[in-house]
Amino acid sequence: MQPTKKLRIAVLMGGPSAEHEVSLKSGAMVVKNLDPQKYVATPMVIGKDGKWPVAPETLKRDYDLAFIAMHGEYGEDGTIQALLESLGVPFTGSDAKASRLGMDKIAAAQAFKNAGLNMPPEMDPSKIKTFPVVIKPADRGSSVGVSIVKTAAELPAAIAKAKQCSPNIVAQQFISGREFTCGVLEIAPSTSSGHKKTVALPPTEIVLKGSVFFDFNAKYTPNASEEVTPPRNLPEAKIKAIQRAALTAHRAIHARGVSRTDMIMDANGKIYVLEINTIPGMTETSLVPQEARAFGLPPAELLDNIVQAAMR
Repeated sequence: MQPTKKLRIAVLMGGPSAEHEVSLKSGAMVVKNLDPQKYVATPMVIGKDGKWPVAPETLKRDYDLAFIAMHGEYGEDGTIQALLESLGVPFTGSDAKASRLGMDKIAAAQAFKNAGLNMPPEMDPSKIKTFPVVIKPADRGSSVGVSIVKTAAELPAAIAKAKQCSPNIVAQQFISGREFTCGVLEIAPSTSSGHKKTVALPPTEIVLKGSVFFDFNAKYTPNASEEVTPPRNLPEAKIKAIQRAALTAHRAIHARGVSRTDMIMDANGKIYVLEINTIPGMTETSLVPQEARAFGLPPAELLDNIVQAAMR
């Protein structure tokens, strides 16, 4: 028998978003953990100026797959996905349409409502009378530009902060409660004739140690938050409800491969979806890898499933 040919994978990382450095860490984790018995992984850093180290047109010739380890605008908003689609290059994660929808918090919220999910009530930023309220850019990730506004006096600065990141902003009622996040993963069939299944991973509770919410600092500063997978002191029925919500959100925008949905549960046990991430972080300490380990998948197997979903 001829040995199986290894897949040539270009791991795309970096890019012009505010999450450039985080993306480099995600990309390094992917390169490190892709199974060398199956894959030849090549890191490909796209500059902060958007310049590629090679002409994108060469990907089709030199690689079998692009693994997108990019976050924020350009990498997660459908831009790079549309480019790869136009070049005929297979890639991991959601297609351009689903990526655009997932990044657009206004459009995604409508899709989630249509699917029966609870969303924090939205407000007109120019007519806010009740506080606290959350002000955030409509199309950024990693909580960049997000503020929790407690008084009318704080509102102009929060709006200005959000508009530094995007001309489009979202205002929502602040929901106080326990914060959770839950990954969804397409699991490769065990045989060539089998069918893939999409599963919700064990959810994670975010226990904050200083921040009011899971902001950029809490996400990426060591020991700024405790991430508990699976959550402690949470009834199994609520864990199942969080997982159902994550699956529903994934399907509502027609996500592919992997996603992660952030939620909050109020004091009455009502679960609100905050947003979906179609390219969740893949650093050594990121949430989806943590949840995958709790599910029984070490990093190499997590990445293998993401690659196999793309190749299907």
